[in-house]
Amino acid sequence: MTDSDNTTETNATGSDDESTNKRLIEGWHGRYYEDFEVGDIYKHPFGRTVTETDNVWLTNVTMNCNPMHFNEAYASETEFGERLVDGTFVIALAVGMSVIDVSVNATANLGYDDIRHHAPVFHGDTIFAESEVLSKRELESRDHVGIVETELRAYNQHDDLVLSLERTPMVLKREHAEPSAAKPPGWPEGIGTQPEDC
Repeated sequence: MTDSDNTTETNATGSDDESTNKRLIEGWHGRYYEDFEVGDIYKHPFGRTVTETDNVWLTNVTMNCNPMHFNEAYASETEFGERLVDGTFVIALAVGMSVIDVSVNATANLGYDDIRHHAPVFHGDTIFAESEVLSKRELESRDHVGIVETELRAYNQHDDLVLSLERTPMVLKREHAEPSAAKPPGWPEGIGTQPEDC
């Protein structure tokens, strides 16, 4: 292995005359406190289509007994004409979609504020989410993290805003996280391919 390209020639077939190069490459480790700039907007990858199963499952798990979510006969007589997706599912989905860009390296979520449902979500709707950085600040009491305030917005496939909220994670600083190709976020030390294996 060389320091310059982190590669080592390995014999993939057992033959002396054939070899392949293997490299351990860093993937996306998420943003650290230093990476956030006020005004930046992250359009989170992947839309997600909401299914009837999603709605029924969360409604049952959370014991939400509003018939708008599980009683088609009842819901068909309302102004919407069909069941609505549980609003807490929409919140959880949008927040989950934002993690890859906003809080992979969060040590805590300090709050969810100003939550607004702007339009209903129905079975079969596809949700897309984006986050805007509103503010960031360091802490006197903790030098290894900073606080980042974001606005999370979710849209359906028609570009209707369906949800907005402010979310405030406490995010690690890069120097304290010490990211590496061998130990990305969520991996314990020593698991899987290591630099010396390449």
